[in-house]
Amino acid sequence: MTRLAVFAIAAVLAAGPAAAAGDSFFSLANTDFIVLLAFLIFVGILIKFKVPGIIGGLLDKRAEGIRSDLDEARRLREEAQEIYASYERRQREVKGQAELIVANAKREAEAQAAKAKDDLKVSIERRLKAAEDQIASAEADAIRAVRNRAVQTAIAAASELLARQVKAGQRSAGIDDAIEDVARRLN
Repeated sequence: MTRLAVFAIAAVLAAGPAAAAGDSFFSLANTDFIVLLAFLIFVGILIKFKVPGIIGGLLDKRAEGIRSDLDEARRLREEAQEIYASYERRQREVKGQAELIVANAKREAEAQAAKAKDDLKVSIERRLKAAEDQIASAEADAIRAVRNRAVQTAIAAASELLARQVKAGQRSAGIDDAIEDVARRLN
């Protein structure tokens, strides 16, 4: 009820300038008085039906809803921050794993390159050895061919020389055998 008294006093004080106009303020002919009276009745009806309490309750409910929404938003924010921190932690772990994978791949590539280099060196050495063997074989064949040719030439020269020195009738079988023996030994 004190609220009603406060509103009434406020209405009377607001009506003071209208009362100073000279006409009677408290007459039904004065529109200001009618408006004041209607306002006071309206405020009284609002207070009688506890509209301020209902509005206050609705505002309290609304404030409680907003408070719960803020709490929910705060909780969701904290949850989102935890998830974000988890993702950052996971990203760092994945980055570390990726760096390890890259380092391992580099090491493996270097090892493979070194192995390939060694394999190439061994292959080149084998080919050089095979080429040297072929050269040695060709050289031995050439020496054998030259020796055979030299023997044949020496035999032919010796035969011709002996044939000139000895006449056809004086040849003996021993000389022929010696020439053949020399030819056999040189081959």
